[in-house]
Amino acid sequence: MSWKPEIEELRRREELARQMGGAEKVARQHQFGKLTVRERIERLADPATFHEIGMLAGRGEYDEDGTLREFRPSNFVFGTAAIDGRPVVVSGDDFTVRGGSADASIPGKRVKAEGLALELELPHVRLVDGMGGGGSVKTIETAGRTYIPEVRSWEIVVGHLAVAPSVSLALGSVAGIGAARVATSHYSLIVRGSAQMMIAGPALVEFAGGGVVAKEDLGHARIHTTNGAIDDAVDTEEEAFARARRFLSYLPTSVNELPARATPTDDPGRRDEHLASIVPRDPRKTYKMREVLGSVAFVPMLGGTA
Repeated sequence: MSWKPEIEELRRREELARQMGGAEKVARQHQFGKLTVRERIERLADPATFHEIGMLAGRGEYDEDGTLREFRPSNFVFGTAAIDGRPVVVSGDDFTVRGGSADASIPGKRVKAEGLALELELPHVRLVDGMGGGGSVKTIETAGRTYIPEVRSWEIVVGHLAVAPSVSLALGSVAGIGAARVATSHYSLIVRGSAQMMIAGPALVEFAGGGVVAKEDLGHARIHTTNGAIDDAVDTEEEAFARARRFLSYLPTSVNELPARATPTDDPGRRDEHLASIVPRDPRKTYKMREVLGSVAFVPMLGGTA
């Protein structure tokens, strides 16, 4: 007896998972100038290196004969991949399913992704585009109450910071634990215009009696690149992926390795006369530390955050 029918059914379910929230939700994601989670991973990682884990996790509906009729995949995608030939763990929220909200048991895949990065001692790149759990408006409407999120395995997120590079990209409306995941990184980045970071979204703020507030007012890029919650800001997702790859290129894969060495090109006799005047005599005036670092170290900087 052949296993071909089972294999074909498996492939059919994988195809259903690739459809994410459906054509209408995907089109809406594009309408707002955002890529889907699978498009993001495709652009971030080296070609054909992403190995997805838990692709078939989700909720299915079956007929009386046990045949799968409908399938809604989990709104979190993760796996291993390569960036510039080096192994990494990549994870991302799928905003086309439940708006990236991670209520109830949905965070299970996220916990697995964090644990895998720690266990394998690999860099973790998070593509954050959702709430991350903690009581969506939909849950409140259904249950008639909210709840205190468990924040399961947060010690793994923190522990990974001492083991391997951690990068988080805010690529959409990031709120709640999603915002915490962005801030708990070695390098965090936000896309101007299409991404915001906040404690709670406008709907929850209004539901709690805080009035009508726009997402941009709650968490525009200029707010968090000024207060220090986010390190960097760019104008497009493509720039965000390029910055992430560049940041990782400066660091070893884990604390158990040495960083890659490059052939020095800086002239040992080089002098930058600008350094003699960059610090103002007036102590009330400021100066740009990035210019000092760039001049002394002679390395290309990641760019400004204004």
